[in-house]
Amino acid sequence: MTPVTVQAGDGPVILGLPHCGTYVPDAIWDTLNETGRQLADTDWHIDRLYDGLLEGVTTVRANAHRYVIDVNRDPNGVSLYPGQNTTTLVPLTDFDGRPIWNTAPDSDAIADRLARFHAPYHAALQTEIDRVRARHGVAILYDCHSIRSHIPFLFDGTLPDFNIGTNNGTTCSPAIGAATTRICAQAAPFSHVVNGRFKGGWTTRHYAVPGVESIQMELAQSTYLAAESPPWRYDASKADRLRPYLAEILHTLADLAPTLAHSHGGTT
Repeated sequence: MTPVTVQAGDGPVILGLPHCGTYVPDAIWDTLNETGRQLADTDWHIDRLYDGLLEGVTTVRANAHRYVIDVNRDPNGVSLYPGQNTTTLVPLTDFDGRPIWNTAPDSDAIADRLARFHAPYHAALQTEIDRVRARHGVAILYDCHSIRSHIPFLFDGTLPDFNIGTNNGTTCSPAIGAATTRICAQAAPFSHVVNGRFKGGWTTRHYAVPGVESIQMELAQSTYLAAESPPWRYDASKADRLRPYLAEILHTLADLAPTLAHSHGGTT
């Protein structure tokens, strides 16, 4: 299987899909334990949830599972959240803190996975960012994530439904953050937070350069799954209540592109 799948659109918005892939090469699968083989920390069906919401959108999807290597982590292994429980470049545990390997990868194995999976994903993402920015004067990177709403190992209590991450306002213009927050705040009965437990991963932070607006959306999986447990079934009725708000966010960000391009000195 190819490490990344790209669907190139002609609009200004790019959807990053780093964690919905479930591919695990056989040699790596053989080293996972029973817990790891459940692949419980997948962003289940997040690609389906966003499918068709915005015409002309570009999508960049990692196909390998995050247990193979997490493409939303610093390739140098620097922690996103120092002092807090989190998972690493190649996770050693699941989100509940349980070991996932019979044989954990050594440094050579990690280097191999960086080359085979992490680097191609980011090469593809950078190519699409450059292409979209050249066309529109700005690229808007919207990184799509989801997670169980109750994970005591990672956070206390219940996660809000919409978790907007801009690394405390450093990864995008105020207009992007404000527009996204306004839509989420009006999306009854869903709850939201800005830069709460999830402030934006390595992707959101790494690509936040002039000419690129970058924002992460972490959704509680309770908003669109039948249950946050196997078999992780997509609930179309739940999703249909959520999707209009996601569509409104994406359309609003796309509509902001000409103004943002002007502010970055670009043209449309």
